[in-house]
Amino acid sequence: MDTMRQSFDEQLRQLHDDVVHMGSFVVEMLDKAMDALVRQDVALAEEVIRMDDTADAMDIAIETSSMRLLALQQPMSRDLRTIATALKVITDLERIGDYAADIAEIVKPLAGEPYFKPLEDIPLLARLATTMIRNAVQAFVDRDIERALQVCRDDDEVDAVYERVFNDIVHGIERNAQIARQGAYLILVARRLERVADHATNVAERVYYMETGELKHWARMHKEGS
Repeated sequence: MDTMRQSFDEQLRQLHDDVVHMGSFVVEMLDKAMDALVRQDVALAEEVIRMDDTADAMDIAIETSSMRLLALQQPMSRDLRTIATALKVITDLERIGDYAADIAEIVKPLAGEPYFKPLEDIPLLARLATTMIRNAVQAFVDRDIERALQVCRDDDEVDAVYERVFNDIVHGIERNAQIARQGAYLILVARRLERVADHATNVAERVYYMETGELKHWARMHKEGS
């Protein structure tokens, strides 16, 4: 293997590692945001909000190294798709970090106010969404098409839980208008988590593109076919 190719492969491996690190970081943000929500921990929520700056910095750093690889190495075919996929993946991960920060912001107006019912389905929604993120990023690293397609299929369960959360809160508000403010905030949290899952499917669909050269909206096709 010539020195130039060896150097390129090392930089490509570093790119993979950086994407995995960013994926782990935004999952940590989401976990902490949900912990802050459940325990109404404003200090932890503030920590998550500060972490968003780090996620943004990771996004910029990975984009910069990806653009350098494109400019200096002029990769072709599969290598080109890998770098292009990394650029799209970090965009989705950055948005997931934003959603974690949004949830953390919601903790503050709800602090000290007892929840009108135990938080069960919303944390479940978060667990499902974070599992999808982890699997989507792992599919990128392993170039695993089947894992990527499973992520797209898993979005159905997230949608079902989100619909249940939404309906439960709306019915609660109909029974007791005094919980409307809290209910509205909790619906926003659930909606952010549902969007997290959508971004995980975006990552998974890009993995499919990276490996096949075909860009298909598998999650949408799965919904239409079910």
